[in-house]
Amino acid sequence: MTRVCAAWCAACLVAAGAAAQRRAEAPSTSRIYVEPFPAGQDAEKLRNALVDQLRKVRGVTIASDPSAVDAKLSGDGAVWIKGYRSLNPRSGRFPSNGTAIFGGYLSVELTDIGGDTFWSYLVSENATEDVFVNLAKKIVKPLSDALQSRNGVTAATTTESRATLQGAGATFPAPIYNKWFAAYAHRGVAITYEAVGSEEGIRKLLSGDADFGACDHPDILRQLSGEHTGDYVIVPSVVGAVVPIVNLPGFSGEIVFTPETLAGIYLGRITKWSDPAMRQANRGQRLPDLDIIVVHRAEGSGTTYNWTDYLAKASREWQSRVGVSLSPTWPTGRAATGNEGVAKLVTEVPGAVGYVEFIYAVQSHIGYGRVKNRHGEAVAASLDSIATAANSAIATGGRPAPIIDSAAAGAYPIASFTWLAVPRRIADSDKRTALTDFLRWMLGPGQRQAAALGYLALPNAVAAQAAASLSEIR
Repeated sequence: MTRVCAAWCAACLVAAGAAAQRRAEAPSTSRIYVEPFPAGQDAEKLRNALVDQLRKVRGVTIASDPSAVDAKLSGDGAVWIKGYRSLNPRSGRFPSNGTAIFGGYLSVELTDIGGDTFWSYLVSENATEDVFVNLAKKIVKPLSDALQSRNGVTAATTTESRATLQGAGATFPAPIYNKWFAAYAHRGVAITYEAVGSEEGIRKLLSGDADFGACDHPDILRQLSGEHTGDYVIVPSVVGAVVPIVNLPGFSGEIVFTPETLAGIYLGRITKWSDPAMRQANRGQRLPDLDIIVVHRAEGSGTTYNWTDYLAKASREWQSRVGVSLSPTWPTGRAATGNEGVAKLVTEVPGAVGYVEFIYAVQSHIGYGRVKNRHGEAVAASLDSIATAANSAIATGGRPAPIIDSAAAGAYPIASFTWLAVPRRIADSDKRTALTDFLRWMLGPGQRQAAALGYLALPNAVAAQAAASLSEIR
C-alpha cells in the first residue's frame, strides 16, 4: 500500500464511518489518474467536470499516464431531465419550452495500483444548470478533505483458504455483496449469492441450503428461527435506506412526505395527491389532482420490513391494524416483485407511489421524495443524512440500536443496518475459516467499497463490536 492511498482510506473512515484501524501519517501530494467512465452520452462530461475540479485541489496532480501514479479514480454517473419549470408558474404545467430541471448522480472509487479500494463516495443532484459541475464539486469536497487528513489505516490481513460458500437473502444489499465477493475471489474463496429476499434467504440458511443468510433486520432471523436463534451469529454489513418513489406527471419538484401522510397513503386514507395533508406538506407546490395508486412488494422482503417498521412508528393505526412484517396484509395497493417490479409499476402508472432501496432509485433515474424526520426537517436520502442516522445508534456504547425513525437532527428517517447471519457452529473447517476470514475483511477493508454503490460504511464502534463477535463462530 502506498502512503498516499492510506490517506484516502482515512476519508472513508471520517466521512463514511468505516471500521477503526491503526493510523499512519499521510503525505502532502498525490498523483491521480482519472480513468475513463463507462460508455454513455454523459460519461466524458462527468469525467471532465471531475478532472477540472480536482485540478483546483492543493497537492493533487492529474496524471495522463496510468502507469506512474499513486492512485486511480474510477467513476460512473448519469444526468437526465426530470422535468421542466414552467414559464408561467400559475399554470401548474411544465411545458417542454420551459427551463429544464436536471437530475443526476456521480459515484467514484479510489484504488491503489494493485486495485485495492481505499475510498469511495456517491452524490446525487437536482439543478437547472451546471449539473455536471455541481456533481463534481460535491465529490471533490470530501476528496479534498481526505487529502488534508493526516490519518491513514493499515489494511486488515486474511489467510488464503480454498472453499466455496453459498449465500442467499436480501435484495437490499445485493450490489455491494456481489462487489465484495468478486473482490475477495483472488483469496481462493468462491462466494455465490442468491438475492431472493430476506425471508427466503433466512429459510435457506435454516434448512442448510445456504452457508449464510442475509436479512434487513435481526428480528427477521428471530421470527423465523424461533428457539434456535441462539444457534446463529448475526453481524451488520453496511447501512442503507429506503425511499418513496412517485410518478407525478407535470410535477418536477421534490415531493415531501410527512410520517402521517405516508402512513395515511398506505392505509388507504389519503387517496388524492391534492389531499389537504399533502398540500400542507408541500406548500408552494402545485400537486396534480390525481388518484394515488399504492404499490408494494409482493414477496417477503426485508425492505418491506423496514418500510412497515417506519410506518408503525409513524402511526398508531398502522401499528394496530397492520404492524411490522415481511409480508403484511396490505390495506390497499398493487403488488410487484422486487425493487425492479415496484419501480416498473410506479413508472408505468400515473399517480403511483412505491418504495425501493436508495441506490436502486438513484441508478435507475427514478425521482424519490424527501421525508420529514422527528425534527420536522424534510430530508432527502444521501450518504450524509444516512450517516447521521447511523451514528446516532452508537451514542451509548457501540451496539447498533435500530436507526429507523432516528431522533438525530439531519437524519434521514428510513435508514437501516442490513445483516448477515451465520451458524455459530460450522463443522467444515475450510468453510469456517473462509467465512470468518471473509467477514473480518468485510468489516475492515471491504467497507471502503460501500459508498460508491450508495451504501454507508459501518460506524467504527459497530464494526469493531461485530468483528469481536466472530470469535463465537466455532
